[in-house]
Amino acid sequence: MDRIGEVVDGQWRKFAIYRPVRKPLQNYSSSAIREGRMTTQKPVVWIGSSKDDLRAFPDEVRRVMGFAINDAQNGDEHPRAKALKGFGGRSVLEVIDDEDGDTFRAVYTVRFAGVIYVLHAFQKKSKKGIETPKHDILVIQARLKAAEAHYQENYGKGGKK
Repeated sequence: MDRIGEVVDGQWRKFAIYRPVRKPLQNYSSSAIREGRMTTQKPVVWIGSSKDDLRAFPDEVRRVMGFAINDAQNGDEHPRAKALKGFGGRSVLEVIDDEDGDTFRAVYTVRFAGVIYVLHAFQKKSKKGIETPKHDILVIQARLKAAEAHYQENYGKGGKK
């Protein structure tokens, strides 16, 4: 709680501002900058409505997701990024953040050399555990196929890492 106030009619009046408890932010600066290995960032391609969906998230959630995508562009992995089950290894990652009891997720792939594809961004509404809903898995699978087609058309064949 921070104590602040204002002057009203020549008198100092204090009031309290209560901020919601959030996970402490870690140092999200790119390790590429910290380690002095400055490289060109990989471009980001947004598939489907993923960019608009992400823009609809609360500010703090967008900030975390943005840092995660930026880390991926720099060849790093954000501390909150984890492999999405069912996609084989760590080529499809999801970032999860909570805000006021709601859970938000962004899914991206680092499967293709030199480019990051953001596949899906959504608010998890199901209260059945932490499992990703089947509908969202189907959306991610379809968009991953679209990303592969886009990559082959724009960046050439044999682009998997």
